[in-house]
Amino acid sequence: MKAIILAGGRGTRLAEETGVRPKPMVEIGGKPILWHIMQIYAHFGINEFIVAAGYKGEMIKEYFANFYLANNDYKFDLHSGKQALLNAGDIDWVVSVMDTGMDTNTAGRVSQLESLLDGEDFMLTYGDGVADVDLGALQAFHTSHDKLATVTAVRPPARFGSLDIADGQVRRFIEKPQTESGWINGGYFIFRAGMFDYLKDIDPDDEEQSLERAVLEKMSADGQLMAYQHTGFWHPMDTLRDRQVLEAMWSKEQAPWKMW
Repeated sequence: MKAIILAGGRGTRLAEETGVRPKPMVEIGGKPILWHIMQIYAHFGINEFIVAAGYKGEMIKEYFANFYLANNDYKFDLHSGKQALLNAGDIDWVVSVMDTGMDTNTAGRVSQLESLLDGEDFMLTYGDGVADVDLGALQAFHTSHDKLATVTAVRPPARFGSLDIADGQVRRFIEKPQTESGWINGGYFIFRAGMFDYLKDIDPDDEEQSLERAVLEKMSADGQLMAYQHTGFWHPMDTLRDRQVLEAMWSKEQAPWKMW
């Protein structure tokens, strides 16, 4: 099964970083968040990716064009110009980076990729969120029903810490926990090929026709959208504060999404 990663938006809420790079290339622990997302998928045996690029997409292409050289050991003969591979890493990804337009909406980006999927089920997520979601269990859940789509539903992280108080005494102090009520779209979708029927009349330049508004809302109304409820860790990287939180987790070796 292939995985599409939406990586074309401008990421304006993270302007401190995205003025010079696309948001999926913003780094956590010295690696782009895009790399972290791919590692999550690869941990569950998904190693073929389609990156739907747009804003500053050339930087994503350059990253993968130089990936093999940057991530393996080489011997360079500076006299002859020869080079020899000494040790190759174990990453076996196949990555297609597709330019889907600078300002194309998310539905328009996905609509351009149908020919790359061979009529098969496929996974899809956003290029700015990490989680410890069990993709094997997600796939089993999707297989168990006959609907067109499965979304991973998550609890949003709380903006503030939580205090459990009884008679003036703090019984439990929790710093920014996952909330215990309400579910939101956490990405990490699986779609059947029939979902492209919902994309036939999409205007890729209409901001109101996003994947969420033009496709998922209609699928929900048609009874074609199921939710895999993930109660574990999930965190987006929407703002500089989000990046700092994720960076702190990684540097302390307390990153729940690092399952590989």
